[in-house]
Amino acid sequence: MDWKDTLNLPTTEFPMRGNLPNREPEFLSLWDKLNIYQKLREERKNADKYILHDGPPYANGHIHIGHALNKILKDILVKYESMQGKDAPFVPGWDCHGLPIEQQVEKELKKQKKRKEDIPKTEFRKLCREYASKFVEIQKEEFKRLGIIANWEKPYLTMRPSYQAQEIRELGRVFNKGIAYRGKKPVYWCIYDKTAEAEAEVEYAEKKDPSIYVAFKLVENPFDIEKAVYAVIWTTTPWTLPANLGIMVNPEFDYVFFDIGDKVYIVAKELLESFKEKTGLEGNVIKEKKGKDLEFLEYEHPFIDRVSKIYLSEFVELGTGTGLVHMAPGHGQEDYIIGQRYGVEAFAPVDDEGRFTKQAPEWLYGLRVFDANEKIIEKLKEVGALLHVEYIKHSYPHCWRCKNPVIFRATPQWFIAIDAVLEGGDTLRGKALKEIERVNWIPSWGENRIKSMVENRPDWCISRQRVWGVPIAVFYCKECDAIADDPEIFEHIANLVENNEFGADIWFEKDVKELLPEGYKCKKCGSTEFKKEEDILDVWFDSGVSHASVLKTGFWEELRWPADMYLEGSDQHRGWFQSSLLESIASYNRAPYDNVLTHGFTLDEKGRKMSKSLNNVIPPEKIIKQYGADILRLWVVTEDYTEDIKIGNNLIKRVADDYKKLRNTFRYFLGNLYDFNPSTDKVKYEDLLEIDKWILSKLQKLIDLSHQYYGQYTFYKIYHTVKQFVIVDLSAIYLDILKDRLYVYAPNSIERRSAQTVLWELLNALVKILAPIISFTAEEIWQHVRKFAPEVKESVHLEIMPKPNEEYIDENLEEIYLKLLKVREDVLKALEDARQKDVIRHPYEAKVIIKLPEEYKNLIEKRLDWIKFFFTVSQTELSEEPKGDIVIEGEVATVAVQQAEGEKCPRCWIYDTSVGKNGIPVCERCYLQLQKMNIDISQIKEEN
Repeated sequence: MDWKDTLNLPTTEFPMRGNLPNREPEFLSLWDKLNIYQKLREERKNADKYILHDGPPYANGHIHIGHALNKILKDILVKYESMQGKDAPFVPGWDCHGLPIEQQVEKELKKQKKRKEDIPKTEFRKLCREYASKFVEIQKEEFKRLGIIANWEKPYLTMRPSYQAQEIRELGRVFNKGIAYRGKKPVYWCIYDKTAEAEAEVEYAEKKDPSIYVAFKLVENPFDIEKAVYAVIWTTTPWTLPANLGIMVNPEFDYVFFDIGDKVYIVAKELLESFKEKTGLEGNVIKEKKGKDLEFLEYEHPFIDRVSKIYLSEFVELGTGTGLVHMAPGHGQEDYIIGQRYGVEAFAPVDDEGRFTKQAPEWLYGLRVFDANEKIIEKLKEVGALLHVEYIKHSYPHCWRCKNPVIFRATPQWFIAIDAVLEGGDTLRGKALKEIERVNWIPSWGENRIKSMVENRPDWCISRQRVWGVPIAVFYCKECDAIADDPEIFEHIANLVENNEFGADIWFEKDVKELLPEGYKCKKCGSTEFKKEEDILDVWFDSGVSHASVLKTGFWEELRWPADMYLEGSDQHRGWFQSSLLESIASYNRAPYDNVLTHGFTLDEKGRKMSKSLNNVIPPEKIIKQYGADILRLWVVTEDYTEDIKIGNNLIKRVADDYKKLRNTFRYFLGNLYDFNPSTDKVKYEDLLEIDKWILSKLQKLIDLSHQYYGQYTFYKIYHTVKQFVIVDLSAIYLDILKDRLYVYAPNSIERRSAQTVLWELLNALVKILAPIISFTAEEIWQHVRKFAPEVKESVHLEIMPKPNEEYIDENLEEIYLKLLKVREDVLKALEDARQKDVIRHPYEAKVIIKLPEEYKNLIEKRLDWIKFFFTVSQTELSEEPKGDIVIEGEVATVAVQQAEGEKCPRCWIYDTSVGKNGIPVCERCYLQLQKMNIDISQIKEEN
């Protein structure tokens, strides 16, 4: 044999190269074989539950990087809670209804030269269901590939009959509380998709619009003014002027009467200078009045034969314009509120496509509203009512689906009254605000964000004029128009839906008599003739009832209500968090969650939003194919995800480099534990070598910090703490020092077993801490662990997180090593200097002579027998006058470097004066170890 054959060199089948794209699927197969989700349920069946309720992604298209970020964060949290010993089930879900799916199906029909209107509603719904089902399956496989452990066999789908049935029951609860009503009021309306939209479906983008000042002539000259008096309004929506039914002024503002010679204009005093600048008009103020003095003054519409009045409104502000606001109750929320106060109807002479109806002037009939702006401006010029026009860019609501501008339009819709009084005396809004204060929002600014939204939101419009969704299960009496919405109706329809293969399709398949309970009569007039509601429920109601349809029904026996955690992007403060909150309070008088965690959006490396036009979209699939899912998972925890998080090729490469360092560290552990059985070979704490106790103390603090950071959801702190520990404390110090002891000493020696005991503790702790993050690699490591520690669980994800052992924490020892490491840094600087100047080629060729202050000197003197291994040199000496080929003044030590004394040991490579003595070719230490190993050195051939 050679000398190297007498060493305990590392041996492991754990490869240096991750080859993650090819290796990760093996662990997906392993988890399938283990049926790991169900196995976790069995193992944790009597434990406390932790419920993270999955906000459903939309079943349309492949997953994008934002989906990956979201699901990975959820998976990390659920896996951590599970490894804490909790029963943490995870039921993933999909949002399956809604307009985008309808639009995709309509596109397919167009290719076949068909229109949606040409086929029965049930046939159209079948096509929508097939489309959604296809993408549920596609996305499911994409999420599984990310390493998400979940109930993939039984996810929740908003189109599943049992889900829809519970949704109808929840709707029934809302009606039963008396907080649902049907009314004609302005809602966001997409003239391209021809449906109402929820506030959460509207996004703001820049739009160019005319900005005009218009004079409305008062019917009679007020306040003894002899000239014609005009109220001047300012608007950026000229197309709403045909629906003008009033002018609003603030009762507390001062308004001036501005005489320009032949006419008098009324404007807010504070905005007079701006008005003069815009219009170029000159004149004198002849009178001043409070807004409240102008109430009920009548004026003529400039191009319609209509007289309307001035009304008081607290919504009028002095930011821009004239301080007088044109009021169209059919086209504005605040206008509608004031109109209701004064008994003015919500008039909107515009159809579903945004075209003017015959209720508008003849010259506007059939025109789309945005196209009508210029015609109306021309008409105002013609009648002399236009005082100024310019074009401005401003923030305007757009449809989140088709990206076109939306309008406010009064149509008959179903609403949930936000200020309706609930049992107990709170309003829905009031109780929601109380619950917002009770819930824990992470980050904390989320509380103020959702609070301000709920404080200012209008009633919730829950009806949609579409086909693919859950019906609003009410009926109208044909005789007296009374609404049949009593509890037995909802329960009856819910049962029909639940027991129908295609759920809510039954509403569209059956006629009214087949849907109503047998013998049902109108509660008001006794008629048996009814018609059914044609509108469907808002998709935000669909997903907003998921807390009840998923957590409450018992369809998933592993779940419970309420959820511990909702975790989504910060845009869901106005979306799912809010719809879930409002519906849950309406039905059950509390929020469906106790904690809400939000993350930011994904940006490219330059901080730009991802878009096809910028060609900066990075699909998760691309990263997985090139690097593997664990690199994507590690990317998720590199930054504070509560803010926007960047991704790009350079960032992913950097993450991949960090991954390699982590992987190599685990390879070191495994390579040096091949002959170690934790149940028989562990060394008692009191028998461990001092340096092993030191790193063990540091490890306990790392474990403690990891629990803190997981508990605070600051996953990036775990990553940076572990990375620092691995690169600095382990790779650069402890593991570097350890090699000699692991390789040279006899396999069963206390020196080696002490080191292996601590390597096992490090491996066992670090792999578990990182298992929720790099789940595939942790599993790969664990399968190698099982080769020498067969008593461990079949999967790392079935294990329990390590807890810090207080007995292993030694503050005094850590203080000592802080000082020893300062000396080591000075020694390493000197060695590097010596290497640069060709004094030595390897640290083992060196002897270091060190001069130290007294407190450091004492520490080194006590450890002189092994300190050379700490410095990785062959000899160490203390001296008041260090001399050598290189002498440096370090931070705490003066270090001299000389050539080491003696010969190089062919086995351990350390230079020692004992090498060659008495014909023994190795150093005294190696000779002793070989004897312990029963190796006859005469059988060892010298290497060339």
